[in-house]
Amino acid sequence: MDSNELRKKYIDFFVSKGHKQISGASLIPENDPTVLFTTAGMHPLVPYLMGAQEHPSGKRLCDYQKCIRTGDIDSVGDPHHLTFFEMLGNWSLGDYFKKEMIAFSYEFLTKELHIDPEKLSVTVFGGDDEVPRDDEAAEAWEKVGIPRERIYFMGREDNWWGPAGTTGPCGPDSEMFIDTGRPKCSPDCKPGCSCGKYFEIWNDVFMQYNKTEDGKFEKLRRPCIDTGMGIERTVAILTGKNSVYDIESFQQIIKEIEKLSGKKYKDDETLDTSIRIIADHIRTSVFILGDQNGIAPSNVGQGYILRRLIRRAVRHGYKLGINDEFLSKLAVVVIDLYKDAYPEIEQNKEFVFDNLSKEEKKFSETLVKGEKEFEKVLPNILKGNDKKIPGRIAFKLYDTYGYPLELTTELAKEHGLVVDKDGFDEAFKKHQELSRSATEGVFKGGLADHSEKTTALHTATHLLHKALAVVLGEYIKQLGSNITAERLRFDFNHDKPLTPEEIKAVEDLVNEQIKKDLPVKVEVMTLEEAKAQGAIAEFNAKYGEKVKVYTVGDFSKEVCGGPHVEHLGTLGHFKIVKEQSSSHGVRRIKAILE
Repeated sequence: MDSNELRKKYIDFFVSKGHKQISGASLIPENDPTVLFTTAGMHPLVPYLMGAQEHPSGKRLCDYQKCIRTGDIDSVGDPHHLTFFEMLGNWSLGDYFKKEMIAFSYEFLTKELHIDPEKLSVTVFGGDDEVPRDDEAAEAWEKVGIPRERIYFMGREDNWWGPAGTTGPCGPDSEMFIDTGRPKCSPDCKPGCSCGKYFEIWNDVFMQYNKTEDGKFEKLRRPCIDTGMGIERTVAILTGKNSVYDIESFQQIIKEIEKLSGKKYKDDETLDTSIRIIADHIRTSVFILGDQNGIAPSNVGQGYILRRLIRRAVRHGYKLGINDEFLSKLAVVVIDLYKDAYPEIEQNKEFVFDNLSKEEKKFSETLVKGEKEFEKVLPNILKGNDKKIPGRIAFKLYDTYGYPLELTTELAKEHGLVVDKDGFDEAFKKHQELSRSATEGVFKGGLADHSEKTTALHTATHLLHKALAVVLGEYIKQLGSNITAERLRFDFNHDKPLTPEEIKAVEDLVNEQIKKDLPVKVEVMTLEEAKAQGAIAEFNAKYGEKVKVYTVGDFSKEVCGGPHVEHLGTLGHFKIVKEQSSSHGVRRIKAILE
């Protein structure tokens, strides 16, 4: 079974159970500053899981979702960690709950994927001082055929999911494991053990609670189901592979790396690490660049993560002996592999190739600059007695010039020197702490709170989008937004700064609509109906059967999930406080309501 087959089996199964297939969301979260990337299939569905809105496609949903998790970037290179992955998911928004979901899970695993029931073990939440033990889930597993001795009660660190940010829907979960047949590593060996005997294949999350800002868990008005099955991991299990990098899709990328480098995968573990890093990072970079809200490399936010991934891939190409530009050649393979499931990456391929090439050239120059800087400090170091490059200098080469520590170490060795690794780690740790503090200050709050101020700014974002199109031209397209209770941020395609006259014209147009106190009307219709009415939307993306269309008087019409004010007179005065470049060909506006 390959990824395409698993994706189809999953969707077909849940559609047969009364679910509507919906479109997977962008990797770049819109209107949610709590995370840099979409980290799970449930992330875009938070308002519906909270019961704040009704989903236009109904109460039973399923999809496949692009996801990125950046916490383990430095672990990528081992046989298991990935930054980008695909997640299969299904949801019940206040419809069925634990008993039905567990029955669906057992049926799909044993009937559709033909997994031997005797090899299945499950874990459920064991309870703590805040939330009771999940006996309901355990009883449901027993009812479908999992014996009590293969049902394990675990703690919060193992069987609790969410929220996606600091607050939001969350709850106990039940994880499903396949016994690989390996012997137990100890008498205490059980699902969740890292010895390799048990392999997790699926996770059913029972959304029963909402975590509040003060850390308390309130019961949700309507309990929901949220599940997650990682495609790469599941295909590896079903095909008997020990690593996600051994599945067919990754092997095609790796074969191209072998061709470009002249090195063979699984000949040398050090080289294998570099090959896996390149394969993961090029795949992730293509999906970020090729996303419907794709962004370019930069020094902040998602653009910084993208730049880090590209540069890490380039330097590991250097370690493999690849001296020519190679990322675009690998990108061709990635696009060909995934274009049917995610057509946006092919539609945006020129943007992908252009930015990969620019960043690769730029970093190649950076490597040269770093080496020159090393040569400048070398004489003073050679005069010393300890023959050691201070950690602060090694970190400066890394942080300022992007020069990798391993290359500094190689250069040092050529001159009979060593690098103060502890000093480097200390400087790096201090840098991380400063970055983390900065990130926590920037990414807090957001549209998920549905406050009046945030809702008003969200509505103003629609007005800004339309006003820009009127003033600058109909080619204007939203490339991302970020909304807090204090301000809105809006990215759009435009190749030069707005003039003071253009900024004033946009402000005046928005404020003119607010002064008219135009009504905001919402309708549920098919995508084709929305398109026929001239609504703004990403019509090349996949949507559910029904979409919500928000109409602001006779001014704008847009497909959106909401929420919005009911009429514009409540917004106040719209003011653009900053207009700047976000990346090549992308402008960014920050605006407030006074």
